[in-house]
Amino acid sequence: MKQYGAEFVGTFWLVLGGCGSAVLAAAFPGVGIGLLGVSLAFGLTVLTMAYAIGHISGCHLNPAVSIGLWAGGRFPARQLLPYIIAQVLGSIAAAGVLYLIATGKAGFDISSGFASNGYGAHSPGNYSMLAALVSEIVMTMMFLIIILGATDKRAPQGFAPLAIGLGLTLIHLISIPVTNTSVNPARSTGVALFVGDWATAQLWLFWVAPIIGAVLGAFVYRFIGESKAQS
Repeated sequence: MKQYGAEFVGTFWLVLGGCGSAVLAAAFPGVGIGLLGVSLAFGLTVLTMAYAIGHISGCHLNPAVSIGLWAGGRFPARQLLPYIIAQVLGSIAAAGVLYLIATGKAGFDISSGFASNGYGAHSPGNYSMLAALVSEIVMTMMFLIIILGATDKRAPQGFAPLAIGLGLTLIHLISIPVTNTSVNPARSTGVALFVGDWATAQLWLFWVAPIIGAVLGAFVYRFIGESKAQS
């Protein structure tokens, strides 16, 4: 239960920190943090939680990561469902807190997005569904390769959180214009449930694509990274 609690808290922080920066601070008059700041915020949530709870739960914070680690032989199948449930609940709780904060400002309009992920008319850059699908698959694939490589026993010890946090920052720098960046079904679900309408209608892509990408990333790393001693 401590592991599941850690995943709940960690995912709560990821969504509150990452989506909160997008909703509250990205366009703040005069000092808005913009795309660069939001990208860094998402990376910092993972970096800080990796040091805070990595030794408790592994700090997955993401159903796609849990599934990718299972596909990569690093995580037991019996814990997949409890981890995913904890991650989604943490995301919903964070979205609820963010909603309470954001609606404290007169004129706040949740239908404008609430940091939800989307494609087509709901993509920040009006990218197509195919572009969104490819982006989410490839970005999640690369994220899993980073995670598996950085946490490999042969990698320099103690630096994995830095590589993973900066990797997520880079992913956001690339793909915020395309989908608002998910690579994380839990992150997408929490805010989408509060927006409803188009956000929940398009949510399927932000479950399917990251999971496909995570499994591909696991297979790629097993091919390029597995030593003869491990095989």
